[in-house]
Amino acid sequence: MAEIIQKDGTWSFDGDSVRIVPGSDKSVGVLRQALGELNVPLEAVAGVSYEPGRKSGRLRLRLRSGADPLLQLAGGRLKESWDPYSLGVEADRAGVAEYFVDEVRNALLIEQIGSEQVDRYLMPGPAVPITASAGDGTAEFDGEQIRLSWNWKTEDAKASGGPRTIGIGDVEAVDWLPAATLESGYLRFTLTRIRSSAPAKHDPHAIDLWGFRKDPLMGLVGAAVVARLPHPYAAKTAPAPELTKAPSAPAEDHDTLLRRLRELGELHRSGILTDEEFSAAKQAVLKRL
Repeated sequence: MAEIIQKDGTWSFDGDSVRIVPGSDKSVGVLRQALGELNVPLEAVAGVSYEPGRKSGRLRLRLRSGADPLLQLAGGRLKESWDPYSLGVEADRAGVAEYFVDEVRNALLIEQIGSEQVDRYLMPGPAVPITASAGDGTAEFDGEQIRLSWNWKTEDAKASGGPRTIGIGDVEAVDWLPAATLESGYLRFTLTRIRSSAPAKHDPHAIDLWGFRKDPLMGLVGAAVVARLPHPYAAKTAPAPELTKAPSAPAEDHDTLLRRLRELGELHRSGILTDEEFSAAKQAVLKRL
């Protein structure tokens, strides 16, 4: 077994997985502390490296693209103090870090594990139920439903609608943008049939983030949801959407088709259907007429 113990945390490798335990030092960010212990299967690892420095170095574990819902959500925006796959190493422990790197790399070679992306999550994501409060609200997720509630800092127009409950089946995408400098961030849930271009402070399906200490915890809520959505790299085997597929069933009632045309027009005017989607769907209905 290879093991390295630092103020940032403890990493150990037993040949099958890398166990990461966050440290209690003040330099360890709140996201890493809340995420807790991680057990990374060797299959999820794309590579490992040690970056030496004058006073201290850094050990980094690189995961395969698509293996971790948190990294998938973050899109490369994790700060150093938030990143669970980064460990600060004191200069006098450089030799231990290099030994750790050699052990993991040798195991990857022996098992012939590549660095290509994967089509399923190999990490489970944050445990549920999970709750975080930051910015203008609180986000809760129990594995099936997301609940967004507001505080006294929420814009009146947004708060007037009351708390929002969203079923996991209604979520199409999750976006997390940490606040940077003077720019606010957000945790936003895009629903299957609702598109919104409103700023997060006005969007009832988003939490507006202002860069305070607990903001990163919203990333954990988002990652817990992402872990339960279809994987973005999974093979698309579902049949074509009904709106763009002309059925081979018997001809439908004339009035029903006319009503369908009116419904499509309303969906287009409201912005739910794009110009291309509306045109294709309209042509499909007209062919039935």
